[in-house]
Parts: sequence; structure tokens; C-alpha cells
Amino acid sequence: MAKTRVLVEFGMGTSLRRMDYTEASLRAIKDALWHNSVNMAELFGFPKEAMIIDAEIGVQQPDQVDVETLKTIFPYGQPSITVIQGGLDIEKPHGGGHTVIANAALVVSFDMEPAQ
Repeated sequence: MAKTRVLVEFGMGTSLRRMDYTEASLRAIKDALWHNSVNMAELFGFPKEAMIIDAEIGVQQPDQVDVETLKTIFPYGQPSITVIQGGLDIEKPHGGGHTVIANAALVVSFDMEPAQ
């Protein structure tokens, strides 16, 4: 058996006022999850818990993201989350901080034989 990729989805999230990298990341993951209404597990005859989910999140300050909080957003499957340098911080015009933009890429795989 091999880890076989079946779906890739992307999302974007923001924290407009609080400069909260975890919240922006949560919103990016939700955006990616809500783009897809196809139930991949049922399509391939697997239980939902068999979904292997590799999430990569890009923000300007990766050390400010609580990865354990991000894992709680997934309703099922086996999420693995990596946070890297990316996204954007947009400075406010009159000082007072910045808006945080996070990007998410979710890759869903199953442990199965690849198609020939």
C-alpha cells in the first residue's frame, strides 16, 4: 500500500484587527475545507478516519500559530499541520498594527494501491 494523493484544496483567511495568526490560519483552513463538498472517503470506500490530511499554512510569523488549535477544526481524518513563512502582513495606513493574511493548502490522501 502507498500513500496516494486524491485531493488538493486551497484557502485564505484573515485577522483584520487582532493580528491573530492562529485565527487567520483557522479561517484559511475553513475556507479550504468549505470549498470541497465531495466526500472522498465514501468515494473510495474508506472510513472518514482513514483520510490522511497534510495541511501547510503560510503566515508571516509561523511561531505565533497554535498548531494544536488548528487540528481541532478537522471533523475527521488524520491531520498533520506544518506552518511556514508565507502569507502577508498588511500595515494599517495610520499605524495601529496590521492585517494578517494566512494561506492554506490541504492535501488529502489515503493509504491504497495506486491505479495502474
